[in-house]
Amino acid sequence: MFTSVDDVSARLAETGYLASPAVATTVFLADRLGKPLLVEGPAGVGKTELAKAVAQVAGARLVRLQCYEGVDEARALYEWNHAKQLLRISAGRGESWDEARTDVFSEEFLLPRPLLTALRGDDPKVLLIDETDKADVEVEGLLLEVLSDFQVTVPELGTVTATRRPFVVLTSNATRELSEALRRRCLFLHIGFPDEELERRIVRLKVPGTDAALARSVVRVVGALRAMDLRKAPSVAETVDWARTLLALGAGTLDETVVRDTLGVLLKHQDDVLKAAAKLDLDALDAL
Repeated sequence: MFTSVDDVSARLAETGYLASPAVATTVFLADRLGKPLLVEGPAGVGKTELAKAVAQVAGARLVRLQCYEGVDEARALYEWNHAKQLLRISAGRGESWDEARTDVFSEEFLLPRPLLTALRGDDPKVLLIDETDKADVEVEGLLLEVLSDFQVTVPELGTVTATRRPFVVLTSNATRELSEALRRRCLFLHIGFPDEELERRIVRLKVPGTDAALARSVVRVVGALRAMDLRKAPSVAETVDWARTLLALGAGTLDETVVRDTLGVLLKHQDDVLKAAAKLDLDALDAL
């Protein structure tokens, strides 16, 4: 998909995703080496958006497996359409089971889920396994087969091997440790909070109409909040939301009143809001 690291940066930027050099380099290597990409970092820093941007750049179909506690093989890989199978068996009452079995365990009755969908067909795909750390440990065993050989086994149909490998992105918020076996199969990328200059560029790209002075003030306030001992530090997504909020309110500059009244856009816990209201010093930030 990409010819160089600079090509990754330029083409992702065309979709509205501003990648740091580390992000662009790792995406390039994942593409060139054909390796899955494991992306860790706090919520809201652009892990999922990276997969979407790669799919857009490649003109590929995005196939998404959203992980959660209790997700199983039927939700991740495939299941059989049992209702349709029962109708088929009922319609052929004169048949033996051997005759019916050949029919009901065929492609017509198969319901492919994201992992199987990503392996089938010749069209380009990006497989996003989102919030992998929320899935049960048992699901990792299923992922190992998929990510090692890009194949899965359907007992009734045989082994399905990818004719065109998807570009695979796994995301994790690191709420639990992923197994070493899974990590070994992937290239690793940590996306943290961007530096001040990159975050200003992101704000001005995502929120047209934000001037340089307001973007600078927004990013510095968010940086000061991240330096506090908060339950949930504001992410890039909150920074962008706050810039949109300020524009909607017609606030061209920041003062204590507008910051206090809009802290709920940046912070999601009342104790964080109270702590920020008490400690945030706008005059000191303006002096920097």
